[in-house]
Amino acid sequence: MPLDFWSTSLLLAAAAFAAGVLNAIAGGGSFLTLPALVFAGVPPIMANATSALAVSPGYLGSTLGFQAELRSQPRARLQREMVISAVGGLMGALLLLVTPAKVFSGIVPWLLLFATVLFAAGPSIARRATSASASGHGLTGWREPGLVLVAIYGGYFNGGLGILLMALYAVTGESHLNTANALKNLNSLVLSWLSVAAFVLAGAIAWRQGLLMMVAASLGGFFGARWARRLPVAWVRLGVIATGLGMSIVFFARSSG
Repeated sequence: MPLDFWSTSLLLAAAAFAAGVLNAIAGGGSFLTLPALVFAGVPPIMANATSALAVSPGYLGSTLGFQAELRSQPRARLQREMVISAVGGLMGALLLLVTPAKVFSGIVPWLLLFATVLFAAGPSIARRATSASASGHGLTGWREPGLVLVAIYGGYFNGGLGILLMALYAVTGESHLNTANALKNLNSLVLSWLSVAAFVLAGAIAWRQGLLMMVAASLGGFFGARWARRLPVAWVRLGVIATGLGMSIVFFARSSG
């Protein structure tokens, strides 16, 4: 096979492996997978769909790790939120699929920048949301309507999804961090897998690249979970933010060129 095939495959595998490590430690893996696919020549909408496929296995492992917290929740509420996440994820996926390619190419830099700013502000958002909830100002009535909006965003563009879900649960009265984390992982799993299913049915997945990246991202998640205790999270977060800003600048330059 030609050299460019192997170099492109190496780029995609390395990006997916690093994304798996990042998602296991601090999140932000989509800052690597989406740009890598675009640089490899995959059209932006297909790249976004394939990126969602690549990182989707990680949600299952994360969800299984919080089984005790999920079992403690009312079954009816869990089922209702899973349905909301599924419907929202499908709506977001369908919205992506009907977005003209040229329009989406123009939106991508803004989405990357928004997700980067969201990631950078994540700890501050979480503190403010938790403080609002603890002081009795939690917006409990907005939990399910908010979940619809976040799920649509997650089905359309996965970047920053975890931060939005954690903020939503905190501000709507979920005071236990592990429970909020468990709900975040479960609903991320549901909406991501449903949106990926829609992308598969629509033929929007670059399978050769996607399957390679799924394997690499899964390996990255496995090793990332082991390395999480050794790597300073603050430095990892700075690396993710720098990567997100760098990718945003590159995509703004490409869109204006």
